[in-house]
Amino acid sequence: AAGVRVGASARAAAAPRARATVGLTAPTALVPIAQGSEELEATAIVNVLRRAGWQVTLASVGVPAGEPVECARGQRLLVDQTIQQAAACEYDVVAIPGGMPGASNLGASEDVIAALQRQREAGAWYGAICAAPAVCLQPAGLLPPHATCHPGFTQTLTDAGCEDRDIDARVVVDDEWRCVTSRGPGTAIEFALKLVEVVQGPDAAAEVAAPMVLPPRTIAML
Repeated sequence: AAGVRVGASARAAAAPRARATVGLTAPTALVPIAQGSEELEATAIVNVLRRAGWQVTLASVGVPAGEPVECARGQRLLVDQTIQQAAACEYDVVAIPGGMPGASNLGASEDVIAALQRQREAGAWYGAICAAPAVCLQPAGLLPPHATCHPGFTQTLTDAGCEDRDIDARVVVDDEWRCVTSRGPGTAIEFALKLVEVVQGPDAAAEVAAPMVLPPRTIAML
C-alpha cells in the first residue's frame, strides 16, 4: 500500500502550539540531525516542507555551533541552529530523519526526546523515518501502535506490538498519536508530503507535489 492512515484523532481538541517565530502564519518544523543522519532523508524533508512555505529549522545535535554535521554518506550539512537554541521554540511538527548511527545519536539526545515529548503532550504532530521509529521513538515510549520503519528494524516494531498490516506500508499516519512514520530514503518525499497533508490538508500537499514530477503512486497517496 502507498500509505496507511489510522485512528480518529482523540487529541484534535488540543490547543494549537505557538509558532517558532512570533507572528509567523506559516507552519513551523524542527528537523534535528546528528553525526550519521541520513542526508537524503533530512534534505528531502527540509526541501519539501520549504516548498510548502514552511519555516523549517535544521538543528545540529552533538556538534559545536557553526560546524557542519557529517551525515551517513559523508555529506556535510550546515544547520540553522544547534538543538539547544532550537529547543527554546515550539513547532507544528518535529521530524526525525533516520540513518545510522544518526538515529541512535538523536535518540540519545535529551533535547530531541524532550522536543518529541512536548509534541506528544500538546497533541502536536511529530514524525520519524527509516531507523528512527525503532531506535529513537520506541525507547522513549513515543512509538504509536500504527507505525512503520526501515525493513532492517521491523522486528523492533513487531516486538513493541505495532500492527503487522502497517509495518510494510511506505507511510503510516496514526491520527490518535498524531505521528507519521515511513521506511527510508526512497519514501522520504512521500513522508514529507504527508507531513504537509496532515497539517495543511491534501490540497496543499498536492500543490507541492504537482511540479515535482513524482510517480503516479506518490500522487495517488495524497
